[in-house]
Amino acid sequence: MSNLLRNIIRLILFTLVQVFVFNQVPPLHQYITPYIYFLFILWLPFNISRGTLLLVSFICGICLDFFTKTPGLHAAACVLIGYLRPFLINLLVPQQGVEFNYREPSVASLGFTQYITYVTALTLFHHGWLFTIQAFQFGNILYLLLKTLGSTVVSLLLITVIEIIFIRKQKFLTNT
Repeated sequence: MSNLLRNIIRLILFTLVQVFVFNQVPPLHQYITPYIYFLFILWLPFNISRGTLLLVSFICGICLDFFTKTPGLHAAACVLIGYLRPFLINLLVPQQGVEFNYREPSVASLGFTQYITYVTALTLFHHGWLFTIQAFQFGNILYLLLKTLGSTVVSLLLITVIEIIFIRKQKFLTNT
C-alpha cells in the first residue's frame, strides 16, 4: 500500500473514531477530554516537507472541526503541533541518526524514551493550546492546567493502547 493511501486511511479512521467513539462518551470528569485524532500527525513520515506537514495538519484539524462544529479550534492546535514536530524531532534524533533509516516516528525508530518524550510533548502542546483557545482566557489558570494535564494523561494512555494493539510494521527507507 502506498504511503499516501495509508495516511489517507489513517486520517479517516482517526477522525471517525474520535467523532463517533470518544466524542460520544459522556465526560469522564470536568478535567478529562480524551483526544487521539492528532496521532495521525505524529505518525506522518520523517521526510514530509514542512509546508506539506502544516497543510496536512490543518486538514486533520479542520476535519474534526467540521464534525464538532468548532470553527478552527482543532485546526489551530493541529497546525501548532505540525509546526513544532520537526523541531522536536531534531532535538530528539541525532543528526545522521535513525531519522534517515526509518520512514516514520515509532518506538522502533526513535527508541522508547525519545518516542515517549515526542508523544508526550506534542500531546501537551496540542491539549494546552486547544483548551486555552477554547476557554479564550487565562482567568482560571488552575482549571486550564488541570484540564490539560488530566486530558493529556488519559490521551497518552489511549495512545499507548493504540500503539500496543496496532503495531506498525516499520520499514527501513532502503526497503521501499
